[in-house]
Amino acid sequence: MSWSQSLIKLASYEVETLQKRLAEVVDRRMAAQQRLARLLAEADAEIAGAATDPQAGLSIAAYLEGLRLKKTAIQADIETLLAEEAGARDALTEAFEAQKKYEQVAESARLLELKEAGRRESAALDELGLRKAR
Repeated sequence: MSWSQSLIKLASYEVETLQKRLAEVVDRRMAAQQRLARLLAEADAEIAGAATDPQAGLSIAAYLEGLRLKKTAIQADIETLLAEEAGARDALTEAFEAQKKYEQVAESARLLELKEAGRRESAALDELGLRKAR
């Protein structure tokens, strides 16, 4: 295996690793968004229940304060995960670019080798032609 193939293989491994990292971050963000949606749905149900039950109406203020705190915490998690996701996407983009550069260098080296082999073959044929002409 040539050095260029080794670099391409390493770059491919890094791309795969970063793709897995990005997928994991996206999964965590989606889970946090689902937690927020469930929390808001539960809050709607509690508020609707408090409107019909006078006893529950007394504790709704405390419930809403707890809801606000939970909602703020989940939204902070989502913001953090969005920033982490953006960083993971940037790292993946850079890894793809590096991989493409290695592939282009390897292709250029391969084409240069083919050209050089053709030049050597042509020189050898010219030499044979000159020997037969003598």
